[in-house]
Amino acid sequence: MALAMRHPTAPAPVFIADYDRRWPAMFAAERVRIQDAIGEWLSGIEHVGSTAVPGLAAKPVIDIMPGLRSLGDSPYIVEPLRELGYQYFPEHETVMPERRYFALPAGDEHRGRRRFHLHIVETTAAFWRRHLAFRDHLRAHPETASEYAALKRRLAAEYGSDREGYTEAKTGFITRIESLALTEEAG
Repeated sequence: MALAMRHPTAPAPVFIADYDRRWPAMFAAERVRIQDAIGEWLSGIEHVGSTAVPGLAAKPVIDIMPGLRSLGDSPYIVEPLRELGYQYFPEHETVMPERRYFALPAGDEHRGRRRFHLHIVETTAAFWRRHLAFRDHLRAHPETASEYAALKRRLAAEYGSDREGYTEAKTGFITRIESLALTEEAG
């Protein structure tokens, strides 16, 4: 019987892991490293994304949102973050000019998967408010977090290695919850 083999350059399928209680500690440790490297430019740093919601299944990548007072300070943080091992992806700014994106690869044992993503934005930006509102809403509403986990698992199976398709398919749910959360917050 022949084994199916994935081409070495083919993207890995989207993988959704059960919640891992180590994720908050991983964030906390990385937060210290980031704070030590670029703290003078930061006005906040938050754990966002699915790994920031207790009990929520997620891609096993910790999303961190360092906040700057001004994106004008972003040239000062690139080299210190590179010294921590982060890769900077300026090409993402053509799609999201309000964000500076960095990723820290996992070791060889994870075959090139990333273990931390940095989404660097201004703390006064809508991006900052939306991501915190979404996270906080899922933390406060476990039934919505469960609905989101089921959606992510279904979409991961449906889209396989098509990460863009997977991400785009989640957009309606995310936008709806962000809107609800921001409306509730404005109260």
